[in-house]
Amino acid sequence: MVPRSEMPLLFRPWTVRGVTLKNRIVVSPMGTYSAEDGRLTPFQFAHYQRMAMGGAGLVIMEQTFVTRAGRVSNGDPGLWADSHIEPMARLVSEMKRYGAKTAIQISHGGRKGGQQRAHEGNGPIGERDLAAGSERLFPMGPSALPLAEGWLMPVAMSEAQIEGVIDAFVAGARRAILAGFDLLELHLAHGYLLQSFLSPLANQRQDRWGGSLENRMRLPLAVVRALRGVMPDSMPLFARLSVTDWIDGGWTEEDSIVLARELRAAGVDLIDCSSGGNMRAGATNSNLARGPGYQVGLSDRLRRETGMPTAAVGMIRSAGHAERLLQEGRADLICIGRQMLFNPFWARHAAWQMGVDPGFADWPEPYGWWLDKWARSLAAAGEDPLGPEHFPPEEP
Repeated sequence: MVPRSEMPLLFRPWTVRGVTLKNRIVVSPMGTYSAEDGRLTPFQFAHYQRMAMGGAGLVIMEQTFVTRAGRVSNGDPGLWADSHIEPMARLVSEMKRYGAKTAIQISHGGRKGGQQRAHEGNGPIGERDLAAGSERLFPMGPSALPLAEGWLMPVAMSEAQIEGVIDAFVAGARRAILAGFDLLELHLAHGYLLQSFLSPLANQRQDRWGGSLENRMRLPLAVVRALRGVMPDSMPLFARLSVTDWIDGGWTEEDSIVLARELRAAGVDLIDCSSGGNMRAGATNSNLARGPGYQVGLSDRLRRETGMPTAAVGMIRSAGHAERLLQEGRADLICIGRQMLFNPFWARHAAWQMGVDPGFADWPEPYGWWLDKWARSLAAAGEDPLGPEHFPPEEP
């Protein structure tokens, strides 16, 4: 067991407002597209319980929509009805049994609305989808600018519709609080509604909601202030932000620095630093060259220049890489996404690998007893249970 004084930063607790995470490992919100009429399904219960069982300090539930019409796909979970509260409350209760703190990412799809489920094509809903039972969804956005050629034309939102969306975020947040989530994450990334108001690629309005940077920030900041008005002071609020569009004429890192300062003043406690997504069907810009930690520089810069706590995300696969990022002060939390799908026990494996839990004592007892016996048997046979075949490679 690693002495407390030598404990890796990755496994030291981190406190924000009234919530203490047992470690700095976060399961990123990742869409499963498995809900039915906005309600959680058995697959999602199994999925999120495994993520919580895997040992992360925080599990963020996938993008969840505050209006029925504002969904991206027919498989998205919702917070637009009181009937959504009870299933979520049951799931939150189960997740907390494993020591994980729980969050939910709340969103509105904006001009990305009306898509197929990702694993069914990830393009616009078509006649074949409608014939198979999909509900037609009608996108809306700051301006009547489609996401890409061949996509549905979004409705340019009226003043009343904008005010209605703010109210919907508040109502959704109230339901999430009743369900027992420990914190909220507001989706300001990847071209969904709130981020589309930020970016001049999507927002060409000439009223108080568009034009200048101050006006383009108005709606996200109004939502943040409205959320803080109904959230307990002890409850943290995170924001996932596309720090840059990666496209000339779009949202920039410099814009994000200005926004981060405003978000902090309005009551956001951490920025989950992602990027891209404003002109593509996918979550991020598919033309961007990706490699280990490819978005870490965004987290680093925002943290240094604004003092806002940040989370780093993007192909961070090994415990050693995650630890170095924390040691170098480039992020406060480490978000692990698809690596968690491949290995939901990533956090527990990291603890074992780093000597934090060498005997599997922190694992669920029905697993830990057997794994301890397995590791001892391997060692007795001259095999290394910590060999590279069990772990992703160290990143440069």
